[in-house]
Amino acid sequence: MARLGEKRLFLLDMDGTIYVDEDLFPGTIPFLDAVRAAGGRYLFLTNNSSRSVDAYIAKLARMGIPSVREDFLTSVDALIADLAKRPPYHKCYAFGTRTFRQQLSEAGIPITDHLEDDIDCLLMGFDTELVFQKIEDACILLNRGVDYVAANLDWVCPTWYGSVPDVGSVCDMLRRATGRMPRVIGKPEPAMLLLALERTGYRAEQAVMVGDRLYTDIASGVNAGIDTVFVLSGEGTRADVEASEAKPTWIFDDISALQKAWEEVRI
Repeated sequence: MARLGEKRLFLLDMDGTIYVDEDLFPGTIPFLDAVRAAGGRYLFLTNNSSRSVDAYIAKLARMGIPSVREDFLTSVDALIADLAKRPPYHKCYAFGTRTFRQQLSEAGIPITDHLEDDIDCLLMGFDTELVFQKIEDACILLNRGVDYVAANLDWVCPTWYGSVPDVGSVCDMLRRATGRMPRVIGKPEPAMLLLALERTGYRAEQAVMVGDRLYTDIASGVNAGIDTVFVLSGEGTRADVEASEAKPTWIFDDISALQKAWEEVRI
């Protein structure tokens, strides 16, 4: 892999990496400006499947960061791309938010959010609108043997008051009830990162994945053959690295420290 100074494509996790909840880290805008000034590119990569890209554009705008659709790649994007490469399902139960269902429907995927006889796949997203009926429906479908795919498998989602259970926690609950776990599309799987390379035209050695979670962000880089930066501004700690199978290429306290190190060695 290339040295840090040769990186031109920065694949940036969001929560815990450039902000937490509605609080932007002070070094985020200077870092983004530095990447653009050097002729590089960044993409915001998120496993959060509960929001649309339009919602993220609006959120970053509130923080003073202008962005467009092409600046983002989500686990739902990767899920849609994955489904497009496979034989089509007759009907998918979309377990997630209204926005999750809307994105799938607009992509031409036949979906429902009600239990029906002809469902042949359960698609899981981070559901901030969760009710018990969805849990019951999922158990019925999994016991029927339908295909089972998750946009991501994060255990928790960070908020200003701590963490809340994410789709991985819900999938683990369903595993205890049905014995099944899904095929996963988002981080730590390599699909999102490989899609980023495909869409931008950069080579793997020019790219670096930057994130605060070893088991998703860093593991996805390792699985995709892309160098990684682990930042200590979010969920993970230095102590976690010791126990993790996925080892980062570099570790920095935050995105400001990454910028300083990159500019010192940039070619």
